Amino acid sequence: MGHIHETLTERRARRMRHKLKTHNPGAIRLSVHRSNLHFSVQIIDDTKGHTLASASTMEKQLAKGLKNTRSTEAAEVVGKTLAQRALKAGVTQVYFDRGHYRYTGRLKTLADAARAAGLKF
Repeated sequence: MGHIHETLTERRARRMRHKLKTHNPGAIRLSVHRSNLHFSVQIIDDTKGHTLASASTMEKQLAKGLKNTRSTEAAEVVGKTLAQRALKAGVTQVYFDRGHYRYTGRLKTLADAARAAGLKF
């Protein structure tokens, strides 16, 4: 039985997280949020409720060299930056929480860049 006023995207995101959490108990999560203008990713330790590392196109340092903050180029920069910050924080293994977003285009580019920079998922 689902929640009464839940949209389809919310149901899809909840279903995704439930599957991931049951198959990866106690693991650290890489969560993605994509808006029309920006990308935001976080590495979250759900057991403690803490964000261990994050990166976003809203950061002036990352957005400075980009022509457009919603391009695949921006996704690649954010993915590399997040992986570097995660490795600096001592995180090497995560599970990828894409939420309700489909794993294509910018999201796939972000994930590939994070993997190439040393993050495992």
